[in-house]
Amino acid sequence: MKASDTGSLTHGKVVHALNRRVRIIAPILRKDPERACVLEILLQKREGIEKVRTVPDIASIVIHFDPDKLPKTKLLSLLDALLANLGKKTTTVFNNATQLIPAEGDEHLAEQEFNLSVDGMSCVSCALLIEMLLNRDPRISSANVNYATETATVTGRTTKENVCMLIGNMGYKAQNLDSLAQRQIMIAREKQRLIDARRRAILAGVLSLPVMIIGMTAPTSRFWHWTQHLLATPIVLWAGWPFFDKAVKLARQRATNMDSLIAMGVGASYGYSVASLLAGKRGQYFDSATGIIAFVLIGRYLEEKAKGKAHEAIRSLVDLQPQNATVMHGNKKVLISVDQVHVNDILLIRPGEKIPTDGIVIDGLSTVDESMITGESLPVVKEHGHHLVGGCINGNGVLKMRVTAVGTDTVLANIIHMVDQAQSSKLPIQKTVDRISAVFVPSVIAVSSLTFLAWLSVGVGFRIAFSNAVAVLLIACPCSLGLATPMAIMVGTGQAARRGVYIRNGESLEMASKLTTIVFDKTGTITEGKPRVTDFITLAKKSEERILTLVAAAESGSEHFLAKTIVAYAQEHHVSPVKVEAFTNVPGHGIHARVDGCDVLIGNRSWLEESGVDLKTLAKRALPLAEQGKTPVYVSVDGKVAALFGIADQPRANAGEAIERLRKLGLKPMMVTGDTEQTARYIAEQVGIDTVIANAKPDRKLEIVRELQAQGNKVGMIGDGINDAPALASADVSFAIGTGTDVAIETADLTLVSGDISKVADVMELSGETLRVIKQNLFWALGYNTIAIPVAALGKLNPMIASGAMALSSISVVLNSLRLQRK
Repeated sequence: MKASDTGSLTHGKVVHALNRRVRIIAPILRKDPERACVLEILLQKREGIEKVRTVPDIASIVIHFDPDKLPKTKLLSLLDALLANLGKKTTTVFNNATQLIPAEGDEHLAEQEFNLSVDGMSCVSCALLIEMLLNRDPRISSANVNYATETATVTGRTTKENVCMLIGNMGYKAQNLDSLAQRQIMIAREKQRLIDARRRAILAGVLSLPVMIIGMTAPTSRFWHWTQHLLATPIVLWAGWPFFDKAVKLARQRATNMDSLIAMGVGASYGYSVASLLAGKRGQYFDSATGIIAFVLIGRYLEEKAKGKAHEAIRSLVDLQPQNATVMHGNKKVLISVDQVHVNDILLIRPGEKIPTDGIVIDGLSTVDESMITGESLPVVKEHGHHLVGGCINGNGVLKMRVTAVGTDTVLANIIHMVDQAQSSKLPIQKTVDRISAVFVPSVIAVSSLTFLAWLSVGVGFRIAFSNAVAVLLIACPCSLGLATPMAIMVGTGQAARRGVYIRNGESLEMASKLTTIVFDKTGTITEGKPRVTDFITLAKKSEERILTLVAAAESGSEHFLAKTIVAYAQEHHVSPVKVEAFTNVPGHGIHARVDGCDVLIGNRSWLEESGVDLKTLAKRALPLAEQGKTPVYVSVDGKVAALFGIADQPRANAGEAIERLRKLGLKPMMVTGDTEQTARYIAEQVGIDTVIANAKPDRKLEIVRELQAQGNKVGMIGDGINDAPALASADVSFAIGTGTDVAIETADLTLVSGDISKVADVMELSGETLRVIKQNLFWALGYNTIAIPVAALGKLNPMIASGAMALSSISVVLNSLRLQRK
């Protein structure tokens, strides 16, 4: 039997399908990496297949393909045929290129993707160095190292242990990021690293101040020289030790970075000063050595603190997964770590608990808040056979579930991975800085060496030649380059906050004024994100107030979100409470109550009709509610239909005005939502949006943003939920609603604190001003180095003046950034 249009396979099962990607479970691949490797090779040679990833441990295949070149039906037919052949053959396989898959060594492994955290990077050049050396390895097809998030994504035919060893040999430390628990360990290390950076910065700052003061007074007494040495030694050998450690490890790899530059300058200054002190000579440079370490460590601490914000999105996502799960062994309940959960385990989910991992309900009935995935504010009823997503929150019922995915195969882990990948992309301004950084350190070292040799060749003494060479090293330290962007962002953020906008990063400002398309989420972005009673229709002879009183009293005993919405509506209308004589909750249907002598039924249509209530008189009036995406709630009193409630999420008061303003600025607004087509269209018409894409899950939202970018659009994304995080991270500029989830806020470039989407237009001008200041800072910082290095090489600056000039360049960047306060 061939694969059909519905996606059935003889030798596997399609478990997830999108327009350009499918995931299949093929039992013949389980625990068989060789078969998986051969299948990858055979598939990747087919036109239209863009990427193949296999996970033999769970027999999973993920295929990215171009439907224009290879339709899904043909792809599945091809896959079924290949799986059938692989099931028959166990011998070594040759392909058309007559390549033999070796039995030993990394070459026989399937191409895999590894996600690692990397400790020890101190600047952009560190990330560039690691990336460059990894890409030189023939076993690695691609490597991307992100300095901001301190992670590496490596793809190749090798093992994770080999990749970690390669990174370790460079002087850095790589750790696994396979599970959310390992990510939590990485977060804990980040906190410890920040504490260590703060401790070193404080010690260097406190001790270097008297050393620099003594140096400025130029004392002749040896007592003060020895005092300088005493204070400088712990700064250089303890606070500054990481610079020397990293420089030595890199030297063994025949590589350099900013740490190499600092280590050479500080080491030369300190070593020369100690030798001069022991020889009884004047001309120590302890102040230069300690000053440069203090400046750099304080800058590094501030940078570490700022970088922590870039990780908040991942931290918030990781926090969604609970630490423990209750697994059922027969009738016995055992609490275990979520990392010990396996596929096909049976888990118990109590009311209010987070769902530990992905699975299927096998028993129980409850509602689950899935807003992190669907973006829909209304909880979803879950019963036997329904899918559950890890990280979502269970309602009031008890559920038993069978685990279908763990670790990196869960929906939550995939969202985290998508955010990682999107944040790793580099914009043009960052690529420019990368190119400068790649040649900056070797160039400065070369200039310093040439300075030393040139001065010796003209007959001056060793001390003068050495002093000029050290001055070149010290004046070139890129403190001003490091402050150029964060200082402008800091001041710009403060100004934006006064206008109700939080600017998270500088990179987004490069594109903010060039946007052509704005993609809106619906729930919580265009709408308020809170269900409200929009319609209250009564038919009974009793007064509207009487009906509302009975309904409010009956619903007061229910924990269902719709019941709470109706009770809140009644409270707004100041109804008087009455006594409830009896109450029965029928999960998934409604309630039956005895209130003030009346028999009251409240619930969905099928529930009331099963109870013998004739709803024909309300059928026509209920139809428009359904067309508008509203949830109808029927009410009967003493067996006769009495009222109908319409419950829905409403657009924000100024949404239409804000969207019209963006359109006048030349931007094309779109709505991309996880809600139904009917509801999405109704809301879009109300606010003036013509282009609507509904039923969009997180990965589809991400695809839409990337498709728009591929068409040449500069895309802005506005969202409020966890389900928006991947698309927010991938957009050229992303805006989060301040009343939304922490994940959306931390992933986005800009946050609209009050949730007022009209602020999107307001922020454009400030974004442009901030970007201009960043470019000015970079221009002056680079200009400073361009002028100062030749001056130092010509012997016009001693190391102490070089350190002062370096500090002055940093101050000039700060002062230029402060000009934004007047904007």
